[in-house]
Amino acid sequence: MLKTFKYIFTGIIFGIVMSKSEAISWYRIQEMFRFQSFQMFGIIGTAVITGIVAIALVKRFGAKTIGGSPIVFTAKEKGWRKYLFGGIIFGFGWVLTGACPGPIFVLLGQGYLVMVIVIIGSLAGTYVYGVCKDRLPH
Repeated sequence: MLKTFKYIFTGIIFGIVMSKSEAISWYRIQEMFRFQSFQMFGIIGTAVITGIVAIALVKRFGAKTIGGSPIVFTAKEKGWRKYLFGGIIFGFGWVLTGACPGPIFVLLGQGYLVMVIVIIGSLAGTYVYGVCKDRLPH
């Protein structure tokens, strides 16, 4: 029960931060894709820098998971094409819906019921990828 509360509390904090920073605003996202505002680039850049620092700290101090096992990072495969195509598909979805995967739940929580369609589409796309991934060029 305590673990569940921690996850719910973390989700609530995430939603508040996303709302207050306007990172879920369709207008802010459109400004970003039209290169009219720096705000979203600043938010994304801050997240990237935070991730880099966090990973460096995990590697330096040999952090372990909650279960006590070591955190291991594996090298990515060479080849940029799959990342380019995956990024293009992700970007199209972001532009068409006005939201990336995290904020769709925040928007649903704010009462934008149309996000149910986006969530269903996201889950369907994930399922189709899971079914087809062995036949796709990786």
